[in-house]
Amino acid sequence: MIKLLDWYIIKKYLGTFVFTLSIFTVIIIVFDISERLDDFLKHQAPIDKIFLNYYAGVVPFYLNMLSPLINFIAVIFFTAKMADQTEIVPILSGGVSFNRYLRPYWISAFVIFLVSLIANLYIIPKTNRLKNDFENVYVNPKADNEKMNIHMQMDKRTYVSINNFDNNTKIGFKFTLEKFNGFELREKLVADRITWDSVKRVWSLDNYSIRSIDGLKEKMTYGTKKDTTLDMRPADFEIYENIFDNMDMHTLNDRIKKEEIRGTGIMTDLLLQKYKRFVNPVAVFILTLIGVSLSSRKVRGGVGLPLGIGIFLSFAYIVCNQFSTMFALKGGLPPLLAVLLPNVVFGLLGLYLMAKAPK
Repeated sequence: MIKLLDWYIIKKYLGTFVFTLSIFTVIIIVFDISERLDDFLKHQAPIDKIFLNYYAGVVPFYLNMLSPLINFIAVIFFTAKMADQTEIVPILSGGVSFNRYLRPYWISAFVIFLVSLIANLYIIPKTNRLKNDFENVYVNPKADNEKMNIHMQMDKRTYVSINNFDNNTKIGFKFTLEKFNGFELREKLVADRITWDSVKRVWSLDNYSIRSIDGLKEKMTYGTKKDTTLDMRPADFEIYENIFDNMDMHTLNDRIKKEEIRGTGIMTDLLLQKYKRFVNPVAVFILTLIGVSLSSRKVRGGVGLPLGIGIFLSFAYIVCNQFSTMFALKGGLPPLLAVLLPNVVFGLLGLYLMAKAPK
């Protein structure tokens, strides 16, 4: 059962967390407006889209990214204040064990974990789409949205290559499709141009030729126009770096399955995106443990010293997270290990600090 002491700490925890969240929301908007104002004016961004699209996506994105920092600061602030007001000493002296004292913290952390997990899986991809679509038009538009020398494997026996694909016009040039039976080429289709028809949801081929091979027999077919269905979409050729943030879990898992066959070089990015959505919310438990262990002792100077140490450690966690991501992208570190490593390191630190905390 949740006792009076539990409710007291839970209210302080969640109340401080929501208050800190509100402060960071204001800071994010103010700093972002000062940084992006020139881009908004340069590209004539509409006012309604700035607030209803851009900031509706920016605020959730940054709050989600900074949630470990926000949570850590909230825990340290109210716990250090309780310690400074000599509230923790009588709790522990009254026969409450340190593990029992941690229970309301775990309950509060679980609530934040659950909200963060649901947001990562269902809400953040949708708000990211609003933000990224706005940025790609009004902040960082690419005049040359063209991908060159595309090679991909559609399935176990079908290979596709495109000389260049323009995502603005949805047109590709020098298209080739080859079908194999084992190591034997059975069919080769070549077209001067391939265009995505968004109404029919098919690809249209211009000036094409089909070479069919059956042993020693060959057959050539020529045409000027042909519609065909292929397991690829213009989104597969996007050159923007933020496209993976937009994908919901169904789309992300589907893209991972296709990438296992195609091998276009984006598997690490896809797996990092998937694992982070599940693992990052776990940080709330780790940083809560570190925060409570650091700030439960009453020290001279009030909450200043624990808060300073807490801010340093939270930024260290974010930096460690970024380093492990870069090692995965550039250094060959397995994506799952890259996502788990910062949590394992800081989890061990949390256990050590808990062992040294006042009992």
